[in-house]
Amino acid sequence: MSKFSSVGRHKIVVLTGSGISAESGLQTFRNHGGLWDGEKIDDIATPEAFERHPERVLEFYNRLRRKLLRAQPNTAHLALKNLETRYNVNIITQNVDDLHERAGSSHVLHLHGELLKARSSVDENYIVDCFSDQTLEDKDNHGFQMRPHIVWFGETVPMIDSAIQLMRCADIVIIVGTSLQVYPAAGLFHYAARSAEIFLVDPQPLEGLQNIQIIRASAQAGVRGLVDELLLRTEA
Repeated sequence: MSKFSSVGRHKIVVLTGSGISAESGLQTFRNHGGLWDGEKIDDIATPEAFERHPERVLEFYNRLRRKLLRAQPNTAHLALKNLETRYNVNIITQNVDDLHERAGSSHVLHLHGELLKARSSVDENYIVDCFSDQTLEDKDNHGFQMRPHIVWFGETVPMIDSAIQLMRCADIVIIVGTSLQVYPAAGLFHYAARSAEIFLVDPQPLEGLQNIQIIRASAQAGVRGLVDELLLRTEA
């Protein structure tokens, strides 16, 4: 790993996925068999599923929310916060939890929504905090059904353009906890400048990745080591 050689290279963009939250005890978004926390994706993570059986969908996210409220940020989340002492850091996360925020990270962009928020099923701009169970009695200010503030399969990813702009400005990109198989998030690192350094923290990375420095380690071990090295660069 080379020393930090240019004064201008100080912007870091971190792309995180479910693997970083799994080390805090939260279920990964998609595991073997296409399940999420024991449920089929098509049964709980599509607009059609919400239309067919809204109570089942709400109870699924209620269960996840209860688990999230008991979880704590791990050392990978905390290490990424420490990067802010020397770098301009933006985190783009595919996760719907708030563990980055609770660790203290200042700039977090959620691609797939936020579990601790709810939104109108009609007006996507009507969003409120949600720290308890949702029910069918929850309505927006016009009487329309509220739903989890989650980007479901088949829906557009409203924050993707903002994420692309952040990636284009990055001097260093860190990818951690994501399989790089769920699009459009998986393609974000392709928008980084050719001069940008790209690091992937993954114990079992995909084969054939080009121009990426691979760190074969768990999220916590890999991120801690990389952050230590990046902080040392600024002292050279």
